[in-house]
Amino acid sequence: MNSLLQVDTTVREFAPEPITDAEAAAMFRAAVNLFRLWRLTDEQAATLLDLPPRSYSRWKAGQIGRISRDGKARLSNLMGIHKALRIVFREPQRGYDWIQAANAVFAGRSALEVMLGGELTDLMRVRRYLDDERGAW
Repeated sequence: MNSLLQVDTTVREFAPEPITDAEAAAMFRAAVNLFRLWRLTDEQAATLLDLPPRSYSRWKAGQIGRISRDGKARLSNLMGIHKALRIVFREPQRGYDWIQAANAVFAGRSALEVMLGGELTDLMRVRRYLDDERGAW
């Protein structure tokens, strides 16, 4: 007798866990190091995080305040950009330099110039491009 294996192919809802405040604080500390490697000014870093420069300075000194949902999304995208660059480029420095290099994909602007538009979608645009470049998992 032939028995068929039954497989449940029902699509389940995917509901990711929200980023916790502790995770966001750890991502912020990692982002500060990343900004140093990307050779950003504090003003540029504050723009990427959508923080006033004075708040960024306080946070950078260890007095991290409340991180909004938008702030968590920004940090998540920045970490995703960093991860994608580490996959695309074997030598880390090439990835760090890529951030400031002119790129035809961005109409001759650098990824940094795109991200400094200040909108969350600007970060997402760069991340999406890099995720496409690095390919599927």
